Order: sequence, then C-alpha cells, then structure tokens
Amino acid sequence: MTRKHRSEETLVPMQSPSMKSWGQPAELPKQNVIIECGWGRVIFGHTFHDNTRIAEILRQEKEGFRDIALYLRDPQVVLSYAPQNLFIDPSYTFRLWLDDYTPLQKSSGMFSVRQLDPAKDIDRVNWIYNVHNMVPADPEFLREIAAKQCIDYWVAVDDDTDQVIAVCMTIDHKAAFDDPENGSSLWALAVDPQARHSGLGVQVVQTVAEHYKAKGRSFVDLSVLHSNGAAIEMYKKLGFVQIPVFTVKNKNAINERLFSGPQPEAELNPYSTIIINEARRRGIRVDVLDPVDNYFRLSWGGASVVCRESLTELTSAIAMSRCADKQTTHRMLSAAGLRVPDQQVATSPEENIRFLEKHGHLVVKPADSEQGKGITVGITTTEELEQAIKTAGAICSKVLLEEMVEGADLRIIVIDYEVVAAAVRRPPKITGDGQHSILDLVKKQSRRREKASQGESRIPIDDELQRTIGLKGYKLDDILPKGEELEVRKTANLHTGGTIHDVTDQLHPELGKAACKAADILGIPVTGLDFLVSSPEKSDYVIIEANERPGLANHEPQPTAERFIDFLFPQSIARAIS
Repeated sequence: MTRKHRSEETLVPMQSPSMKSWGQPAELPKQNVIIECGWGRVIFGHTFHDNTRIAEILRQEKEGFRDIALYLRDPQVVLSYAPQNLFIDPSYTFRLWLDDYTPLQKSSGMFSVRQLDPAKDIDRVNWIYNVHNMVPADPEFLREIAAKQCIDYWVAVDDDTDQVIAVCMTIDHKAAFDDPENGSSLWALAVDPQARHSGLGVQVVQTVAEHYKAKGRSFVDLSVLHSNGAAIEMYKKLGFVQIPVFTVKNKNAINERLFSGPQPEAELNPYSTIIINEARRRGIRVDVLDPVDNYFRLSWGGASVVCRESLTELTSAIAMSRCADKQTTHRMLSAAGLRVPDQQVATSPEENIRFLEKHGHLVVKPADSEQGKGITVGITTTEELEQAIKTAGAICSKVLLEEMVEGADLRIIVIDYEVVAAAVRRPPKITGDGQHSILDLVKKQSRRREKASQGESRIPIDDELQRTIGLKGYKLDDILPKGEELEVRKTANLHTGGTIHDVTDQLHPELGKAACKAADILGIPVTGLDFLVSSPEKSDYVIIEANERPGLANHEPQPTAERFIDFLFPQSIARAIS
C-alpha cells in the first residue's frame, strides 16, 4: 500500500484505529487497557466494550491529574452517561506513518535528545510543564520510569549546559496491550520558552519517530489542540496526517478553558466571579447585565435566573425586606424562640442613655446597611453613644441600639435551607515593628488585605479606627512597640479589613440548626447568618443579623459556589451513572 493510499484510508469513517470498517472490530489480546502516565491516565477506548465503564473511569480521575480517553468507538455515547462531568476535547488527532518515514531536518549538533535520567532531570522537566500550565509528572512515577515497559519520557538537553530544554512522553501500544495495529503515541510535548535553540520540537518528534520505526512500529499518533496553529503546521511538515479519532476528558480546573468558552469581557467582583466560574464549568451560559453592580444572568436547559452576586430572583422581595431591616429580623427570630441580643430603636437622648446604663456596653448600627457601614462597637459613654448614633444615622434614618455580647463573630452560610459553610471572622490587627507608626502599619496591612481579596477588603482610616486604637491609649502617629498586636477595628467585617477562618467541621450541631431555622423563619433560601458565640464548638449563641446577599468567596475549602449552582439548577448536578 502506498503512502497516498494509507493517508486516504485514515480519512474514511472509522470507529477507532484498530477497526478497518464499521462494525468489524479487531480482536484485541488485552481489554480495558488503562495506562498510568505520571500526569494522569490514558484510557484506550477501543479496548473497552462497555461505554458506561469508560465514563465511570473518567469520573474517578484523581485530584490534580488529567485523564484522557482516546480511540473511542462512540464518544457521543460515553459523553451521554455523564454530560455534566465529561466533554469532547477540541483537539485533532494526527498520525505519522512510519513505513516510509524520513526525517525532515538534521540535528543542529547544539543539543541532544535522549531518554529521561531520573537522577537529574525530574525538577527541570516539571519546571517546563509548570511554565506551560501543564500538569507536572509525579516525581515518584518518574523515578521508577525504567520499570515502565511501555512508557518512555524523552528530553532534549543543551550540549553546553546539560540543561533540559524540552520534554515529551511516549507509549508503545504493542508493549502496552499487544496492539494489532502495531502503533505508538506521543504525549505532553513541551519546550522551554526561553531556550536559545530553534527546531527543538521537530528534533524531539523525529527522535521518537526514528525510535519507533527501528522497533518496527507502524505509526505514531498524537493529539493537538485545534487552535495551536504553530504545532499543527510543524506536525504536517513532519508528515503527520489528521485522522478521525476523538478524545474525551473530564471537566476539571485544568481543562476548564477547553470546555467553558471565553470568559465574560466584563470584570466582576470575587463574589460574582466564584459563581460565574462554577456555572461555566457546568456549561451554564453567563450574560453580564451590569458589571458596575454585578448583575448577571445564568441560563441552562431553557431556564434562566438573574443574580446580583448571591442574591437571585428566587429570593422574594418579602424575604429580602425582612433581612434588610435588622429590627424586623431581630423581632421575627426572637418570636420564633431563637436567641438574639436585647435591642431597641434610638429615640430620645434620655431613652438611649437608659439603655446604655442597663447594658453597660452597646453596639450602634443602622437598621438597613451592609458591609459593616455605620456600625460602632463597644460604646460605654454617653459621648460615644451620641457620636455613634450620628454615624449610623448618616447611613439609615432608623438607628438601632443593641446589647453588646462578647464572643467570636461567626458567619454561617445557608443555601437551600442547609448549612454549607461556617467561618469565624476576626477584626483586623497590626503587629508593631518598633519603627513604623500605627498609621503606616494600618496602610500596609490594608494594602495586603486589598491585594488578597482582589480589592474587596481594606481598612478605612476613619473616626472608628481612631476610636478603637484610642481605647488602648494610642494615636495614629504613635510607634507601636515591636511584637505588640493591636486591634484596629472592633467589627470583623471582611470589607473593613477583617479576616475569615473556616470552622465548618467544628460547628456545633445546635448552631447549624439555629441557622437553618432562622433562614426558614425569614423565608430566605440563600443567606449568611451572623452569630456571636463563645466558641463554634459550643451551643451557646446569639444571632445578630441575616444577610440577603452573603459573599460566597473566601470560604475555602467549602463548596459554596457549587451548592449555590446546585440550588439554582438542580438538573446540572452530576449524577451517578446507572
């Protein structure tokens, strides 16, 4: 058979490389072949007779690895068993026939291609993979590469420096499963982007081709992303031809750009972005409606929901108004038997002072506000009380006086009336270095918080900050002694520089029950309940407010965004394969 006829044969409809015509599979000596490669597994689909099993194996992919199913008889059927988990990779499969193969170019003599030496090459190989955002190979796997009978790792090495400057991996199909098609394949080719030599990719591929030709193999196959024009051009020059073979992969963070389409052009805040990213991972359409206030629409399966961060059309106006007015929230939760601090509306100076005298320490806050705006904590004097009422009144005309309860600030996220995450929030602190002023230290800490939260958290330089440090006898221009910690705000709100620490696994069951009951009483399916507790592991508490638009970011490792999308689009939840 001539080269021309071989090329034409690969372009007619085929079920896999080992099938000469539709419905006539070759008998394979080995079945259900899976090859561990160090960065994941290659599943040889044409060795399976059960498409369900292929889908199940792909869904068992290990965290941080990338599995690939190749040579599938029916990729569309495999996909149908787990459409929320799997996708057809947008790559081409190319084949180089080896019977009449001749090299395209001679070696430059400036670098050499050889098999990997585990004693000295592993770190450099994985550095190259990391530079290209590819999955690095398991070092333990590479250290035992000599024992792998069907796998080889190849490296190009600079002859002057002995530094690895390119890498790839190959599988000998004949050795792997006695392939009757007598093939081989090349994977994970990557070149150091700073390498000073040209033609590295060509020389690596040619070395592999010559190696397998000498072993008597019939072809080398590889998969290349459809948009990688430079690589496709190189492979075609080397004599590769495209064949109708498809690949199925898992929807994971590594592969996200291959199945989720382009990111929305508008830049939204982290609380919207975490939701949008999870939606796109599931193939849910995202339309940004107003990037200024973070409105976007999610659409899937004929349904659509408009969101503003975690606030959606599924939260009723009644539920939203109950949460927005902290006095209403307090009254409803108290009537339901949930524990809340004593509270009253600020009225006459005399009534306000009597409430202060009754409790000794107060919190003053606007009845309707968010992100910690207008709240003053730890009021003990009539002068502080008067100023705090003015501060809160600038945010909302109704001002609340509340008994101050000592304890840890606990946020519990409830989605679809179930606890998804719990975190202790701590007020911002600075640590003295004996050199810089408190103001300088606050500004530095604020910049760090702003960077870590993508601009969402910063410490305001305001009267409340000066009041808080004044309680400890300091002023902004004072030098804080080395090693001394100073709390610079009383509130632990993330937007005013607070930090958040996951305690979901330590949460006392009674706290979870109280949070779910509160959400049910208010009729709000997605909310963040703010508690004050002696410890997340103890049952005592008071609930101070409910938030109709809780931030779902910063609750790692809890799956807040996943549960949110589950709630909006339950049909998008990955199901067990039956």
